[in-house]
Amino acid sequence: MEMNKILVVDDEERMRKLVRDFLANKGYRVLEASNGEEALDMFLQQKDIALILLDVMMPVMDGWEACKAIREYSKVPIIMLTAKSEEKDELKGFELGVDEYITKPFSPKILVARVEAILRRYANSGDEVLEEGGIKIDKIAHTVTIDGQLTDLSFKEFELLSYFLENKGIALSREMILNHVWNYDYFGDARTIDTHVKKLRSKMGEKGNLIKTIWGMGYKFEA
Repeated sequence: MEMNKILVVDDEERMRKLVRDFLANKGYRVLEASNGEEALDMFLQQKDIALILLDVMMPVMDGWEACKAIREYSKVPIIMLTAKSEEKDELKGFELGVDEYITKPFSPKILVARVEAILRRYANSGDEVLEEGGIKIDKIAHTVTIDGQLTDLSFKEFELLSYFLENKGIALSREMILNHVWNYDYFGDARTIDTHVKKLRSKMGEKGNLIKTIWGMGYKFEA
C-alpha cells in the first residue's frame, strides 16, 4: 500500500533535509517547498498530500499566509514549525486551523511521532455516529452538526469534541485529554488544551456551555 505523502515547507534546506530523512526512514513519501507560495502551488497540483509541515518565517509567502490559503481549500492536517514560542503566535496558529504547533529546536523523533499520531487518528476516525444534546458527530463523513446546522471544526477540534461525547458525564483531566486526543507523550503544558477548548466552545455557540470547566483539573461534557 502506498505510504502517505507529506509536504515539508521550510526555507532552510538543512531543516528540510533533516525532517525528510527521518520521515523517509519511516516510509513516508516526502515533498519539499522553500516558501509558502511554492507550497500552495504544490498542494493544489498534487491533490493527495496527507499532511503538511509548515514553517512560519519564510520569504515570498510566510507560513501564516500559506496556512490561511490552504484552509480555503482543505482541512488537511497542518503542523506549524516555528522558532517563536509566544502564546499569541500559538493562538494565531490555532485560529487559522493549525493542528499542531512545534517550536524549534525540536526532536525529529518527537516530530515523527506527532505526524504518525495525527495520520493514525485521521485514518481510524471510526465508523460510528455520536449524538448528544443536539450535537451529532459522523465519524465516517468527519462532520459535526449542531441543531441540524453543519459546524466547521479543525481536525483537533473534531477529535476533542468526539472525546467529550464519548466520555459524557466523566471528569477528564488535561493529562487524559492530551494522552487521548494528541496520542503521544506531550512535552508542553496544558495551555494547548485550554486554547482548543476555548476555540471549540466559540464555534459551538450556546452548545459550548455543555463543556464544563472543572477548575484545577480539566473538563466535563454534560448534556
